[in-house]
Amino acid sequence: VQLVESGGGLVQSGGSLRLSCVASGSSQDYYTIGWVRQAPGKKREGVSCISISRDYIYIADSVKGRFTISRDSAENTVYLQMNNLKPDDTAIYYCVTNYCVSGVNSSGWGQGTQVIVSS
Repeated sequence: VQLVESGGGLVQSGGSLRLSCVASGSSQDYYTIGWVRQAPGKKREGVSCISISRDYIYIADSVKGRFTISRDSAENTVYLQMNNLKPDDTAIYYCVTNYCVSGVNSSGWGQGTQVIVSS
């Protein structure tokens, strides 16, 4: 499965962005799809994921109440709506598959999409 992320950018604190990830290949190849982020000098953090059947959603405590994940099965796309962004959200966001269940991305890593939140 190939994953292509988009939607990042520069935004002021309190602003919003919506990230998109288009997955090529069959959705039968993975159980969950979602997002991790990597900030300079920090550990990679699992942000959110959703199961293909949408009966399981994980949201990290650090973004709970601000970020929402959704999936459009027809478009093979997963979205991350990010509201009330904070400078601590600054990172490269990567789309991943099965990370929530295994801690390992079962697809190839994409380029990621950079999110920069200014204070």
